[in-house]
Amino acid sequence: MHYGGDYNPEQWNDEVWHDDVRLMREAGVTLVSLGIFAWARIQPDEHTFDFDWLDRVIDLLHENGIAVDLATATASPPAWAVTAYPGILPEDENGATYWQGSRQHYAPASPDYRRLAAALVTAIVERYHAHPAVVMWHVNNEYGCHVHRDYSDNAAIAFRAWLERRYGTIEALNAAWGTAFWSQAYTSFDQIVPPRKAPTSHNPTGLLDFKRYSSDTLLELFVMERDIIKAAGATQPVTTNFMGAFPAADYWRWAPELDLISDDNYADPHDPRSFRGAAFTRDLMRSLKPEVPWMLMEQATSAVNWRASNAPKAPGQLAALSMQAVGRGADGILFFQWRQSTRGSEKFHSAMVPHAGTGTRTWREVVELGASLKALPTLPAQQRVDGERRQRVALVFDWQNGWALENPDHPTVLDYGALVQRWYSALHRQHLMVDIVTTESDLADYPLVVLPHQYLLTDAGAANLAGYVERGGHLLVTAFSDVVDGDDAFRPGGFQVGLRGITGVTVDDFGALVAPDAPAGEPGARAVGVDAPFGPMTGELLAEELRLLDDLPGPAEVVASYTDGRLAGSPALTSRAAGLGRAHHLGTVPDDEGMRAVTEWAAGLAGVRPVVEGLSEWVEAARRGDVVSVINHGSESAEATVSGAVIASMGASVGASRASAGLPDTESTLSLQPFGWAMVRTTSNGEHPA
Repeated sequence: MHYGGDYNPEQWNDEVWHDDVRLMREAGVTLVSLGIFAWARIQPDEHTFDFDWLDRVIDLLHENGIAVDLATATASPPAWAVTAYPGILPEDENGATYWQGSRQHYAPASPDYRRLAAALVTAIVERYHAHPAVVMWHVNNEYGCHVHRDYSDNAAIAFRAWLERRYGTIEALNAAWGTAFWSQAYTSFDQIVPPRKAPTSHNPTGLLDFKRYSSDTLLELFVMERDIIKAAGATQPVTTNFMGAFPAADYWRWAPELDLISDDNYADPHDPRSFRGAAFTRDLMRSLKPEVPWMLMEQATSAVNWRASNAPKAPGQLAALSMQAVGRGADGILFFQWRQSTRGSEKFHSAMVPHAGTGTRTWREVVELGASLKALPTLPAQQRVDGERRQRVALVFDWQNGWALENPDHPTVLDYGALVQRWYSALHRQHLMVDIVTTESDLADYPLVVLPHQYLLTDAGAANLAGYVERGGHLLVTAFSDVVDGDDAFRPGGFQVGLRGITGVTVDDFGALVAPDAPAGEPGARAVGVDAPFGPMTGELLAEELRLLDDLPGPAEVVASYTDGRLAGSPALTSRAAGLGRAHHLGTVPDDEGMRAVTEWAAGLAGVRPVVEGLSEWVEAARRGDVVSVINHGSESAEATVSGAVIASMGASVGASRASAGLPDTESTLSLQPFGWAMVRTTSNGEHPA
């Protein structure tokens, strides 16, 4: 279990380096990320490399038993590079240049940037690939974070080449993009430019392809650096730090290229429910490479500097959010950064060593967490053991669907990322384990798949979901799903074509709810009521007009109906047995309580049970192999009864224990203080809750 953070010794003198190492040993630090923003220090001009200072830092760390995650330093080009090669700089859709003076000021498709970055990486890896301190390689940093997409002439050239590889001929592109509309037809790839500022809406498939290209081009940079590292003979794993459900990069395409997944996550202490969003990103990272433990590469020890209001973490919250990551598969807990900077735009960002020094609560909690991680027994490396899927819900999250949904000119505006996290939160509140999947993932053994607002559904995805249901799975299809194909075009036959064979319903109209000031129950109101057997729900954003199909064997059943508005009395939720499984279609977007109610109903039908029964909504439970973690994120003490032996805890006391009836485990009642946590080793293989 690695512990540490970003280390930026180039900001300090040698005397501070020795103090840093002394304090790292006190805190239990085992790993630091080194050199992420050190390009200018390593390479003061195009023809000079200065490694003397880096040699001394790495040797000092190694002598003190601290390993290095060595960065390639390509995240922020130095001033000399921009002056010599101004084409490095990216541009926005208006043609405005992103200038130096900040960071990430490079055009991903710039040949000069790629050449200079490759030379830097080559020099670094040739020098350090065999150094015993280096246990991991850290490529670049937070790809695309500040410049999601570049619209420069370099991008135009690369985009055309990408499109020609994708479509082969200009005729195929015209067909996919539907360029007969608005006289947009092209006779050559050379006529195509990035979707720069235009009088009105761009071609939606062109927009979607540019987003695909932009993600792929950033990925090309990673692969270029990774291949240089491997070619030099380096055997250490190579990673780059992801950013949760970052909207500009399709991490499903990236994940196979990384040896291990690492992630940066900054939950907002102002939001008492931000631990649910943090849990979503932890499960997303675990799901990207399910059989490989991942690393939390960055988080804050307390406050950040970049929100409008930057709250500190509450006492114990640093450890609670860290152990949340461990419980959901992380084998490393790191922070940004080790020592708080005295200058620069992040000087108010908290660190492991604060400005106020080692007499602070932050430092005490840093040391305590280091000791807790060091004391942990070996945790299961495999994230899925036999039978574990049978007690998990699969939640579909698709970056390309999100890109299509954020395009304009739809019946209503849907914030895909926020909606997926709301569906996740509904499951998390019930203490269900969730794997994040795609429509084309292997869904075998999952009892329930939730499909949130999958507007763009490929033919392969539709076939996979249909086969999953036919083989015995339960599928919950939500509003505005299965609307277009992978090219963002309607299929012959209208809406909801790909899945209608299993749902038994189609959509005649989406019924956007667009008048926020209209009273509920009136036509065009912002919300509609839904009468369901599991309780009333409120629907928002859409009220789809569902039509049951009568030409399929085994008709769909109406489970719930709209109670008011344009569609009063019409179906709002349907269910149909198909093959060995069942498919539900929900025609509106429920409020939070409605999401919980409908997922609880669907999970009950599918036989999914919580990891631990009877917990408060402020306590989360997660299973990692045979280890169950329980964490209290609330402001009041809470109790949890768990079968198994407590193997680690903080802020938790164990009450009376007794042998569980007929089981070798003990059953313990845990009293959890606010932000207290415990880990319990069970004998279950995941088929049954602890």
